[in-house]
Amino acid sequence: MIAPTQPTAPERVELVIGGMTCASCAARIEKKLNRLDGVTASVNYATEKARVDVTGDISPEQLIATVEQAGYTAALPAPKVDAPTEDTDADDPSAALRTRLLISIVLTVPVIAMAMIPALQFDNWQWLSLTLAAPVVVWGALPFHRAAWTNLRHGAATMDTLVSMGTLAAFGWSLYALFFGTAGTPGMKHPFEFTIARMDGTGSIYLEAAAGVTTFILAGRYFEARSKRRAGAALRALLELGAKEVSVLRRAGVSQSTGDSHSAGVSHSAGVSHSAGVSHSAGDSHNASGTHDAGGPHKAGGTNSAGGPHNASSAADTPTSTDRRPNGAVEQRIPIEQLAVGDEFVVRPGEKIAADGTVVEGSSAIDASMLTGESVPVEVGPDDAVVGATVNVGGRIVVRATRIGSDTQLAQMARLVEEAQTGKAQAQRLADRISGIFVPVVIALAVATLGFWLGTGGSVAAAFTAAVAVLIIACPCALGLATPTALMVGTGRGAQLGILIKGPEVLESTRRVDTVVLDKTGTVTTGRMTLLDVVAAEGEDVTEVLALAGALEDSSEHPIARAIAAGAREKTGTLRAVEDFSNIEGLGVQGVVDGHAVLVGRPRLLADWSLELGPALEHALNTAQSEGKTAVAVGWDGRARGVLVVADAVKPTSAEAVAQLKALGLTPIMLTGDNAAAARAIADQVGIDEVIAEVLPEDKLAVITRLKSEGKVVAMVGDGVNDAAALAGADLGLAMGTGTDVAIEAGDLTLVRGDLRSAADAIRLSRRTLATIKGNLFWAFAYNVAAIPLAMAGLLNPMLAGAAMAFSSVFVVSNSLRLRGFRSTAS
Repeated sequence: MIAPTQPTAPERVELVIGGMTCASCAARIEKKLNRLDGVTASVNYATEKARVDVTGDISPEQLIATVEQAGYTAALPAPKVDAPTEDTDADDPSAALRTRLLISIVLTVPVIAMAMIPALQFDNWQWLSLTLAAPVVVWGALPFHRAAWTNLRHGAATMDTLVSMGTLAAFGWSLYALFFGTAGTPGMKHPFEFTIARMDGTGSIYLEAAAGVTTFILAGRYFEARSKRRAGAALRALLELGAKEVSVLRRAGVSQSTGDSHSAGVSHSAGVSHSAGVSHSAGDSHNASGTHDAGGPHKAGGTNSAGGPHNASSAADTPTSTDRRPNGAVEQRIPIEQLAVGDEFVVRPGEKIAADGTVVEGSSAIDASMLTGESVPVEVGPDDAVVGATVNVGGRIVVRATRIGSDTQLAQMARLVEEAQTGKAQAQRLADRISGIFVPVVIALAVATLGFWLGTGGSVAAAFTAAVAVLIIACPCALGLATPTALMVGTGRGAQLGILIKGPEVLESTRRVDTVVLDKTGTVTTGRMTLLDVVAAEGEDVTEVLALAGALEDSSEHPIARAIAAGAREKTGTLRAVEDFSNIEGLGVQGVVDGHAVLVGRPRLLADWSLELGPALEHALNTAQSEGKTAVAVGWDGRARGVLVVADAVKPTSAEAVAQLKALGLTPIMLTGDNAAAARAIADQVGIDEVIAEVLPEDKLAVITRLKSEGKVVAMVGDGVNDAAALAGADLGLAMGTGTDVAIEAGDLTLVRGDLRSAADAIRLSRRTLATIKGNLFWAFAYNVAAIPLAMAGLLNPMLAGAAMAFSSVFVVSNSLRLRGFRSTAS
């Protein structure tokens, strides 16, 4: 029996598309690609990319050819390693437009002035007007003419078609009037008439309309190009997080002497052997689970007794290009691309881990905040897994690579961001949605006007003048300016308030959003450990407990130790001197302060020295840990003296921000990797009712996807790299500016101040900007609906049509400028 053939999994091909000028272009390309057998395509105008799933024998070259046949360009994306890390002016589409616009403005202003103000019409002024207008219509409007010609070849019509026809018709008629009519006569005056009934058509020129239309549309395109999001910036930022070089261990046939000598020439006294895990006081660390721990501990057999630290110049901590180890391995610095699975590599304090792997030697604390957003370093030792791009903040470790290159967690996160961005719904602007109908209708009306006037006995000049008036008055200047001007004013005002809006595609989501997901660390909280409470044992002075513990912790570089030291310095002033400071692996620190033998760390550390906490301190410690806080015990001279409580503090404005979000009709949900008890405690402080806890970094996008599948329109607020995919996958992503560049690039809105109240302001401003855009579009269309019949009836001459067109644009810009009055609640 023959088994049924399994369907072939589709092959995904990504194309970079060029030449699109509006969302209708994306729809046209998508339609062409989907006509191919076995092809399912999605073209995103915002990112200028096509995502194509192919199940047949269609090659990438055939896909590219199909796009090119539609009049656009297509190419396979460049390899990530070859991608430029910075955008240059040559890649900026607004640079060429800016040059075109500035030159066109300089040439157009005097043309309009001479046409509209009779006092400026000196002898032969019309020839100067032609000289100034010709470069604007021919060179300034060249992008519109090219696009119109491309569309014509493929049987399509867009706004570019109407702009090109209107400007060329006005310019062509003006040339005819100047060379074959009476308009070129010296001393000719340009009468300002409302109608064309009594006009000599060959005595009128419309150069100001042709140049004005071109300049206004160029201004709109320039504003639009400046505001358009640069695709791929988040991916470049993600990939740049990785290490560029790695210190790999290679086997060599050179044996070592017994004296633990290093190629750097540093030797130690006989019998003292440093393991790879040796670190000094700077490497001590607190356990993230809520207890004090030595995160950069000494390796077994290499631990100093209190007061006997290793020499800081140990070769184990000295970076060298090669380093010979007792087992015959030689340390070599190589590019990250040469690292292979199974290679062992050295990571010193302050260095990035080059690839995903497993610790084979040493112990340390790893700062994963750039990937996870969590501020507390994670303790690692032999057999613990580590992730590439995280930073070693403790001791020297050796890692065996298990995943490299595109298989690493960093690369997987980059793919998540890319797929989430490409999968965003296309921003279908109102003007683009109706352009396919509006443009042919206007052209048909112009032709009908010409035929009507000729058929009713009107002169050829009057008929053609009326038809040109229809084309000019229908030129979509106001439509072209409606979105970019409101966007530029709105984003400019937002920038003043610390709110960055990345593009018009963001705004529609702000109106529909009903749920806002808040990442806890760095968003609701400060993302920094802070001393919250000091509980002293009965009969002990709180200030003395804090002073001695703070002095001892000041010798450590761990975030929790820094928080305790900072709290002590703030409340007690200058910290006291410490003698014989040392770390006790896995337990805490000890030293002598003011003649007292002080211990700070886990309760077990105090128990080892026969110091019992007692019921009051036990209760304080258990209460703190049940709330997800870090509790540190303090004791000296044979007695437990107190408990210090440290935690990631809630931002003082978070509760007010949550109230503002609720007032906007949004349901806030807090998302965190913390345990449920700790998360609930934070949520209760700020007034959040719903909490999703114990979420792994890679699962945040899945949570967003689930909420969207339940019918919610979701906004996400976050600041870590682990938030980047969720920010891109949400209907609206708000990135805290205090976070990573990747999160900021992946978000639709960036809150520069790091104040959660700015999230409410950002949504209000975005909604106001969207309302302004819709108002602009309404008035622009209303102008066309009212003005076109007047032009068809001959009640508006082309010059007046040009003036009406200009007024509609000025009205749209003035309406947009009202956004400058927006006020922030966070300021």
